[in-house]
Amino acid sequence: MYYDLKLLKDIVDNTPLPIAVYTGPDLKVELANPAMIRTWGKGEHVIGRNYLDIVPEIHNQQIFDQALTVLKTGIAFHATDKKVDLVINGEIKSHYFNYSFIPLADTQGHIYGVMNTGADVTALHQAKQEVQNSDERLRMAIESSGMGTYEIDLATKKITACGNFNAICSIEGKITNEQLISKLHPDDQALREKAHQAAEVTGKISYEARIVNDDSAIRWVKIDGKIIKDENGNPITIIGIIQDIHEQKQFEEELKKQVAENTVELQRSNDDLLHFANVVSHDLKEPVRKIKTFNSLLRHESKTTFDENSIKYLNKVDQSAQRMQTIIEGILAYSTLDKKTQPVEKINLDEVVEHIKTDLELIINEKGAILIISELPDIEGAPILIHQLFYNLIHNALKFSKADQPPRVIITSAIINDANGMELLEIKIKDYGIGLDPIYAEKIFNAFERLHSKDEFEGNGLGLSLCRKIVKRHHGTITATGEHNNGAEFIVILPLKQPASYL
Repeated sequence: MYYDLKLLKDIVDNTPLPIAVYTGPDLKVELANPAMIRTWGKGEHVIGRNYLDIVPEIHNQQIFDQALTVLKTGIAFHATDKKVDLVINGEIKSHYFNYSFIPLADTQGHIYGVMNTGADVTALHQAKQEVQNSDERLRMAIESSGMGTYEIDLATKKITACGNFNAICSIEGKITNEQLISKLHPDDQALREKAHQAAEVTGKISYEARIVNDDSAIRWVKIDGKIIKDENGNPITIIGIIQDIHEQKQFEEELKKQVAENTVELQRSNDDLLHFANVVSHDLKEPVRKIKTFNSLLRHESKTTFDENSIKYLNKVDQSAQRMQTIIEGILAYSTLDKKTQPVEKINLDEVVEHIKTDLELIINEKGAILIISELPDIEGAPILIHQLFYNLIHNALKFSKADQPPRVIITSAIINDANGMELLEIKIKDYGIGLDPIYAEKIFNAFERLHSKDEFEGNGLGLSLCRKIVKRHHGTITATGEHNNGAEFIVILPLKQPASYL
């Protein structure tokens, strides 16, 4: 008998769940295992004391009355996930318990006591609450976003849905998977099949389709889902989200329509521009050439004597004709640049510069210009365009010189690398002419942009714009710096090798 009692006591004391036994109307503590003593948090001296004397904070929490009712009626009481406030170390804390009060009877069936068992489920309660809060936040987010969620039981083919699912799919009540599939537009059934076949490998479903409503109205939807498998790898459930994208699709279609219309209009404009360039080339250049020719013949007419004013007017006619010819050639070059593909070749820049010096020999000699040019490496590009690029830049440097000083132009180069390790050629063309105000450093590359009147410096305002076009076509950059009345510097950066065989 002693052995049995000791065994029972050892079992109770070593049970991790709190256990206590109360007797009498004051519920005197007859037994409390270490787990219950720790739960109360009032120290070890609890045997023989009344229940409320140990945990007086439960008086207004109905717990004492529940235990007393069990003692009086003999009917057990069970509570699940019940909040209990306990004072531990002088601080009241909320706990959650699954606890029971079980009546204890003697051999005659008389109730003599109550056994109290419990399990602290505070951590479980908090985790459950977090899950509920997370689910609620997710539900609110889904509903506010206009999406609907769904779950398909692959065994029964039944769909469980929430959020805006029914509204998006235009259904009332419950619907099976087959019924939902039948609402898809016939032309989109193949898209669904393809998406599900891909999901057998990836586990993810994603496609866009049209839902046909009962009134034959059509709405675009986006369907995303995930296949859930059991422990044997067999698909059992599909969970996913459906989203109404009808307005987005309408916007895309309208945008495509506008882009197509604008593309046609742009093509028409480009064709008109090319036609205009051809007209300029064939119809305007010839009259201008004749004006210059006849004006020259008139000036050199031996039988006619011109006074000073007549000579001045003849000179103005010649200057105007020359200016018109320059403008015509600039417009022609600018408008046709993008229309002609150019083969990429290896270019000797030293030879290019020498040819340009020959082309500009007259202005160089007239102004007594000094050109200091370092040795330049070979690059890849379209020879005719590269020649035009450096011709415009060097001619610019000579043209915008100071009236009282001969032009001085310095050309230097260096090989640099970009962030990806590509080799680039950086060329600097510096002059000491009238300079450039930094606020115009970008503006000068705009077409027809002039910072000086045509009476001060001749030109058509297309030279630098053409330079930028050529540089961009060669996958490079061009920038300008300078100071007013203290020269300008143009920096051209070009790849040493072009990525394609045509530009």
